[in-house]
Amino acid sequence: MTRRRIALLAVLLPVATCSGYFLLWPTGLDPEEWQAPEAPDWPDNQRLAGAEVLRPELIGPEAIAFDPSGRLVTGLLDGRVVAFDPAGGPVEEIARTGGRPLGMAYGPDGRLYIADARRGLVAVSPAGEVEVLATEHGGRPFRFPDDVAVAADGTVYFTDASDRFGLDDYVLDILEHRPRGRVLAYHPDRREVELVADQLYFANGIALGPDDAYLVVVETSSYRLRRVWLAGERRGQIDSLVDNLPGFPDNVRWSPERRVFWVAIGAPRDATVDRLAPHPSLRKVVARLPEALRPQAKRHPFALAFREDGSLAEDLQASGEGARDMLSCATEHGGALYLGSFRDRGVGRVALP
Repeated sequence: MTRRRIALLAVLLPVATCSGYFLLWPTGLDPEEWQAPEAPDWPDNQRLAGAEVLRPELIGPEAIAFDPSGRLVTGLLDGRVVAFDPAGGPVEEIARTGGRPLGMAYGPDGRLYIADARRGLVAVSPAGEVEVLATEHGGRPFRFPDDVAVAADGTVYFTDASDRFGLDDYVLDILEHRPRGRVLAYHPDRREVELVADQLYFANGIALGPDDAYLVVVETSSYRLRRVWLAGERRGQIDSLVDNLPGFPDNVRWSPERRVFWVAIGAPRDATVDRLAPHPSLRKVVARLPEALRPQAKRHPFALAFREDGSLAEDLQASGEGARDMLSCATEHGGALYLGSFRDRGVGRVALP
């Protein structure tokens, strides 16, 4: 073999190996072909810029609730559940779930119900005792318990974002874009879990509407809010409240004071991701890329408020280094909007008009 051929092989062999990896290496993904809606023309603003940061020592306060005494309660990256007075005072650890606490809400029985991404549906008693209530339904284990809403009658509604991908692989669920999410209901009196809705695209945040007539469920990977009817003539039906959001929505919270649903959007739409929607094979290639080479979320959070008819009532945004990273929750309380984050430090707070 001539030196020229050896040199050529030395060049082509790594190229062929890399090409084979990116084109043929198994990913386990079964991407669905779909057409992303054209991203809306959404003017920027900086109404979230300069948000006050409370307790910067707390990392990853993903969801926010308020206890009966008015203390802010949140779950952290290290598995702790903590409470503090937003006006000042010490941070109190009220529980450790042993997992990753995400969505949380208080029930009429005084317990704090938590969707723990690693442990399942969890309850914390007023004394701080942690109980795992449910980890599966119908033989399908919960892979990604995400958010919680509690009705006046004590029924605990919660989402399982994906029945295949967990917290560490959520990007793969978005790339695959299959309807693997579901909404479930836990009945404390019977200690039973019931399936409420299935076939949802990354079922993320959840909130109860007025009079507990319906649930609003976030479908993160489809950029929309779905409405699941619980009462009346439309009971059991699912329709859309808001379609074609300007980014990847996370949690949703009902504000009885303003009568709006606050939606936290962690990052804006990515044109590359949308262009890949009709091409399942190319999405597999993206899944094979090292994380650093995949499309990256931009630091541009939105806190959007939608009325019951789906119309936009408030639009708060920020961009740049001072903006909240991966905004995950926007909860209105006492004339302010409290901002959670999946991975940032501290709880943000901005005054509302």
